[in-house]
Amino acid sequence: MSDEEQSQQPNKNRKYRKDKPWDNENIDHWKIEEWKKDDMPGPLLEESSFATLFPKYREKYLREIWSKIVTTLKPHGIKAELNLIEGSMTVSTTRKTWDPYIIIKSRDLIKLLARSVPFEQAIKILNDDMVCDIIKIGGLVRNKERFVKRRQRLVGPNGNTLKAIELLTDCYVLVQGNTVSAMGGYKGLKQVRNIVVDCMNNIHPIYHIQTLMIKRELAKDPDLKNENWDRFL
Repeated sequence: MSDEEQSQQPNKNRKYRKDKPWDNENIDHWKIEEWKKDDMPGPLLEESSFATLFPKYREKYLREIWSKIVTTLKPHGIKAELNLIEGSMTVSTTRKTWDPYIIIKSRDLIKLLARSVPFEQAIKILNDDMVCDIIKIGGLVRNKERFVKRRQRLVGPNGNTLKAIELLTDCYVLVQGNTVSAMGGYKGLKQVRNIVVDCMNNIHPIYHIQTLMIKRELAKDPDLKNENWDRFL
């Protein structure tokens, strides 16, 4: 077989590969498309529901704002129930639910409300670009006194440490009892979790804050933006 005939034969690996005219470099594959009412032609086949318990001291506040929660979730086709006898909140889908993921967002909403997050802040979880993380810190330190000291270290004098963490991670952070509730983007939540867990393991949050401040300054520099930052940290 001559060289010309060999070059004309298609490569076996590329035998079934075809051009993809719908896929080009201008398409942002990471973009989250907005979900519209028309995207789901029919109702959900099964009802999904989530329930969470809340502490006694939250009962008064939840009773006051429950009508707002029902009004906010109604356009999404979500039913919300408050059971004061059991001390629980329940959210469930209905025939009118048009977004299949909104039930997960509603579950996060009642979790945040149970952990003392104010309604005005917790309601932001229904936005597509907002996610939450509830970090359990109660079992990380055995000694009660040591736990209280380390939890206070996370808040800082006059709440300054917590404010610095919020500014550098672009997240909302609330320390309450045995949990830390955080709301923001995925990257920020990962940073908040690292800071909280390390603080409970006796690593002061100030070290993380310094690192995040250095990284923010380096990201602004066009020459250093795409380089390895290990030598600066």
